[in-house]
Amino acid sequence: MKGDIVSSANVASVVRLKLLKHIDRVVYPFAHVASAMENQSSVSQLNLFQHVEEVYKATPDAALDNESLYKLVARRAGINDATLNHRMPIGTAGKLRSKAKRAIRWQQQQLKHLQVIERVPGERGVWRLTEKMRSGLHKARPGMTLLAFSTDLGMALWGTSPHSLAKLDEPIELLLTSAPYPLRNPRAYGNPRCEEYVDFICAVLEPIVPKIAATGSLVLNLSNDVFLEKSPARSTYLERVTIALEDRLGLYLMDRVIWANRSKAPGPVAWASKARNQLNVCWEPCLWMAPDPLRCKADNRRVLLPHTERHQKLMAAGGERRDAEYGDGAYRIRPGSYGNLTAGRIPRNVLEMGHACSIGRAHRRVLQALGLPTHGAGWPLSVPDFFIRFLTEPGDLVVDLFGGRCMTGLAAELNERRWLCLELMLEYIRGGAELFRPFKGFWINPSLGGPGELHPQG
Repeated sequence: MKGDIVSSANVASVVRLKLLKHIDRVVYPFAHVASAMENQSSVSQLNLFQHVEEVYKATPDAALDNESLYKLVARRAGINDATLNHRMPIGTAGKLRSKAKRAIRWQQQQLKHLQVIERVPGERGVWRLTEKMRSGLHKARPGMTLLAFSTDLGMALWGTSPHSLAKLDEPIELLLTSAPYPLRNPRAYGNPRCEEYVDFICAVLEPIVPKIAATGSLVLNLSNDVFLEKSPARSTYLERVTIALEDRLGLYLMDRVIWANRSKAPGPVAWASKARNQLNVCWEPCLWMAPDPLRCKADNRRVLLPHTERHQKLMAAGGERRDAEYGDGAYRIRPGSYGNLTAGRIPRNVLEMGHACSIGRAHRRVLQALGLPTHGAGWPLSVPDFFIRFLTEPGDLVVDLFGGRCMTGLAAELNERRWLCLELMLEYIRGGAELFRPFKGFWINPSLGGPGELHPQG
């Protein structure tokens, strides 16, 4: 694909001719839900059903006891602890029971009757998604690539990494992705095991890394919370991945940027809540690598933050008036220090960002209305938005190899960068298309049909 691969008005037809010559047709139908749920301010029975259902769907490979269910539903529904735990006489016997917990259990039984969840054999009050619900995603076959949707700035491909980009001859300025974590119990979209993770990551990246521009970067979001079996000790897979990216692929470590997400669910439950010998987790590392550190086009002036009111007053007053030394003379403050008027303050390498965002919540409601599954591990718009602004310029090409709901593509679109997202699961990339309908040149493959459905091609 030569030239400006995603900026022309007729990108859809051009790319289809280049990528879809020998592509299999899509034949998987979606179930369609005709109308959307209304966003209500109070927790109605209908909304409570949604919250209970979404808690189970957000943890597709985990079994939940009722106490965990109560807490997660309360968090989603905005039920405070006092309301959740308030007990009142219920029934003819007048036993004290929590009305809120009773309502949650009632919705749990509705999900059981609908064959959405099932009780874990031998466990009291522990439920999980049924096998039918856990395996509701359709993977692209190896070597298969389908242009799912596009805008004037970018496109999303349903296919396997790295095969889908084998013919790309456009330099990538930012390869930004959140790879599947090495989980002992894989999620619905599939996860490699810890012992095979280094080879998995290198196999995916090896054909793509040579396509990264000399001025470009790789940002790889991984998990810090992978534990050894039956142990509170963490795996050192992160260190092994970092070294492998240097030794095998010739990349240099620029930084380990911390994504601190203080709204993460408490965990690890076994070691923090039960054994009490670990702390609750709240951060994930983003490995920032570059093929040529001295030529990397990162520029912190593109992500400056507003000065605090105190610092603005300090600059306006001409800076410091004192003379002081700290750290045995390593740091010295002189009269006039910090007196220059600057555009903003340089961000620290710890990004304080919750996992939820208004766009993500609105997108979730759309997916529910269309009968499409939500992604269990999507990141908020703010994370890719930061790295795209920091590491690229308008017009640069941003690529995400594990696109999920295509939030990276959306951040690139909003920042006037060209983008290309790949996703293995058909349902996720179909749902991601709904984020791009307002943008210029939006086109969706007719094989994916209208909202919430796929039209089999004969």
